Amino acid sequence: MALRNAVLAALLDGESSGYDLAKGFDASVANFWMATPQQLYRELDRMAADGLIATRVVQQERRPNKRLHSLTPAGRAALREFIAAPSKPTAIRDELMVKVQAMATEDSLAVQTSVAELAARATAKLARYERLRLRLLAGRSEQAYLSEAERIGPYLTLLRGIAFEQENLRWAQFALTVIETRAASQPE
Repeated sequence: MALRNAVLAALLDGESSGYDLAKGFDASVANFWMATPQQLYRELDRMAADGLIATRVVQQERRPNKRLHSLTPAGRAALREFIAAPSKPTAIRDELMVKVQAMATEDSLAVQTSVAELAARATAKLARYERLRLRLLAGRSEQAYLSEAERIGPYLTLLRGIAFEQENLRWAQFALTVIETRAASQPE
């Protein structure tokens, strides 16, 4: 999937600056698509050149001018075309899994540190995702939200992100227990 499609989907919520898109990406889309602000700004420029988004400049005093981006009809059509196309299977490329796969006894402390970092990141993301979930629900039950909300996609993708981070945390805790138990049983 191209970053372009994730940006088009993010702009469904309305006009947004690059800065706000980057913040929004970090808070919501990051549960399934990662992009740096630099990648995002380059993609916005390409999308504007391709006619997929319209950009307008808002003059600001004491601050740089703000560029606000919105979907064009061509952008909406491109997003609909992307949605209609078959999805490709997800490919996992996880550097930590290569380290775990190659780990020898003398590497266990380094891998243990990396796994503990994964657990900490998963815990932090889960807390952030839970805050986002509560903000989306806005006091409604999940059932009410899913039957009343204009767009349910953001909530469904958030649930997938939550499940992904819960599994990361579960696996990390298990792996840490195994590595610590093995290390404790090794002769000095």
